[in-house]
Amino acid sequence: MTDLSNLNYNPDVLSCLANLSNDEVFTPPDVVNAMLDRLPQALFRNKDAKFLDPVCKSGVFLREIAKRLNAGLAEQIPDLQERLNHIFSQQLYGIAITQLTALLSRRSVYCTKKAASEYSICTVFDNDDGNIFFPPSEHTWHKGKCTECGASQDVYDRNNASISREHEFETHAYAFIHQSFYNMEIRKMKFDVIIGNPPYQLNTAGFGAQATPLYHKFIEQAKKLNPHYLIMITPSRWFTGGMGLNSFRDEMLNDKRMKEIHDFPNSSDCFNGVEIKGGVSYFLWDREYQGENDCGIFTYENGQVISQMQRPLKEKGLDVFIRYNKAVSILRKVIAFNEPKFSDLMSAQRPFGLPTNYKGSSSPYKDCDENVMLYKNGGTAYAKRSEIPINTQWINGHKILTPKAIGSGDGKTDRVKPIYAGMNTACTETYIVTGCFDSKETCENVMSYIGTRFFHFMLTLKKNTQDALRRAYEFIPQQDFSKPWTDKELYEKYGLSDDEIAYIETMVLPNKEL
Repeated sequence: MTDLSNLNYNPDVLSCLANLSNDEVFTPPDVVNAMLDRLPQALFRNKDAKFLDPVCKSGVFLREIAKRLNAGLAEQIPDLQERLNHIFSQQLYGIAITQLTALLSRRSVYCTKKAASEYSICTVFDNDDGNIFFPPSEHTWHKGKCTECGASQDVYDRNNASISREHEFETHAYAFIHQSFYNMEIRKMKFDVIIGNPPYQLNTAGFGAQATPLYHKFIEQAKKLNPHYLIMITPSRWFTGGMGLNSFRDEMLNDKRMKEIHDFPNSSDCFNGVEIKGGVSYFLWDREYQGENDCGIFTYENGQVISQMQRPLKEKGLDVFIRYNKAVSILRKVIAFNEPKFSDLMSAQRPFGLPTNYKGSSSPYKDCDENVMLYKNGGTAYAKRSEIPINTQWINGHKILTPKAIGSGDGKTDRVKPIYAGMNTACTETYIVTGCFDSKETCENVMSYIGTRFFHFMLTLKKNTQDALRRAYEFIPQQDFSKPWTDKELYEKYGLSDDEIAYIETMVLPNKEL
């Protein structure tokens, strides 16, 4: 017989579970409770409040809510079994992302994988699902893609060929963002809180292809249900970038109901041992909040809040979110100079039209006057001028190459390592071209600027992943490149205070290679 008086599930296996995959991360109980702490605690004393986790993996969100409700309703419903029955049957609901996570969630919440089992902590369910559902979900295919989630039909069919018919729809058939959800009775309910940690991305084109974000679809769907509170964990990439996230970012940053953002630039501070480039964050959306005091921005490091500020989500004239509170005053001072952007000097991706896998020749072509030195992944090679499809006018110019991918998204240690590329040179997609300039000396002056902490700090404001394409450099102003630059000169030029200088030098560690 289950001991109903003890809801301290011990040992807590949910605090040490491995991930389902790189984009489906289990949420530790301490993070769940930190999120629940942001909600009005009166909710857990309200026997009519309803909670939904639309992306159940381990059931930890519902389990921790149940603990709070059990304590909060003790006076209103004194009988323990009656109270538990009410909580589990009338207040807590979940939609699992696979059959496996449905079983795991029921085991976590009801103490048994079958909600109607004699071992269930809730004694009123007449079905094995309880209120944690894994509804069958079918993709709607159009030209090889699902119109609702973007999944690739080829990948989906290939994956399903290796599993049983019973589990055919487990791969990326997330019910909450598919039409099947509209056929569920749960959709008609009014939820006070929708909370969860949605899947982050979806491989849409097979092995080696670039994955596309998925988490925003769950947020958009949750808002359609019009809960009182919405609180979800996501990668922080949406702050400044992310494939196909422009409209989502614009909607989020202009939404006056965004009450708080809790940001973890190092994802390990939220998910121990898990690397998510650019970090993770969770937000609190409050239907009744209208941004009277802007949005509360909290930044965490090593488990502690290191910065907290009430401020607008959007700075005037910007279409991205500046994640660091202390960076805002510095950015405002720099923008006030209204100088041309450094990004205006930079090429688009694939500057000479040569892909990363273009190899060229390891030695000059014999009996050929078309040899061009080629900078590529792993070193240099040679290409024929006639094989370079675009921007051939840059070949004989003085230019600078910067890597397309830099580090891991950690602005403290990621360093741009520019290369001077002189006459008769080109590059593959591994690099971005900055230039062209009139002399090698000018290039060296530009490279001195690139080497400053100021430059890297301004880059950090928009670059929070590996990618360092042209748009990542948009906050960096151009300088007078008839001379070299130092941090001291730049700090003085922009009138930075001692505190602002100290902050920059905390955020960008010294270049050990200098």
